[in-house]
Amino acid sequence: MTTAGIDISASQIGRILAADDVKPHRVDGWLTRRDSPEFWERAADVCGLYLAPPKNAVVLSIDEQTGIQAKSCKHPTQPVRSGRPARRESEYVRHGAASLIAALDVAIGKVMATGIERNNSITFTAFLEEIEMSINSDLAIHVVMDNGSSHTTKATKASKAWLDDHPRFVVHHTPVHASWLNQVEACFSILTRKRLRRGEFESRQELVDKMLAFIDHYGTTATPFKWVYDAKTKAA
Repeated sequence: MTTAGIDISASQIGRILAADDVKPHRVDGWLTRRDSPEFWERAADVCGLYLAPPKNAVVLSIDEQTGIQAKSCKHPTQPVRSGRPARRESEYVRHGAASLIAALDVAIGKVMATGIERNNSITFTAFLEEIEMSINSDLAIHVVMDNGSSHTTKATKASKAWLDDHPRFVVHHTPVHASWLNQVEACFSILTRKRLRRGEFESRQELVDKMLAFIDHYGTTATPFKWVYDAKTKAA
């Protein structure tokens, strides 16, 4: 490599960076764990629900997955052959976007989900109504959710009003920049890897139908996640 008349090899650059312990290939997400009392209080509260659920209650992890693209390849995929992998064209056609709202029952691992047109307080409270009707009235409902706009902003007073009118719902907010504490995110990751990543969908409705079908099938063998993090010991 030559810059400003100085000859230097890639290996020499590597040795210089290593000598100063500089690792440009590594990136840390520095906003994922704020070392503040509020972070640790909220994190411990959420983890406490996972590790020791209250009696006579269910614990639900709720979130939305938005902007899921319904796409199909512009040209047919060529099937795998002996000595050659399948060939998939990179060009695709967009058919719109879909969104889901889902609730994971932490104790049993099953997911309740529905497709939504918009991510706002109206769809959020409608989903809470579905939950309300599906769970035994003798049980309290502890809800873990993030700080999304449909849950917390001043513009979504309807969400707060609905929750105030339904006192058996107890809300636990995850800390800011800590979506990884919301267990339903793991379900969205499974959905993405196993159904969406290489899927083709000719319409938004087909995408929604196939996502919900996958979630129904997932529920037939679902088991709870083995949660071990307690948020009591601060990570270095």
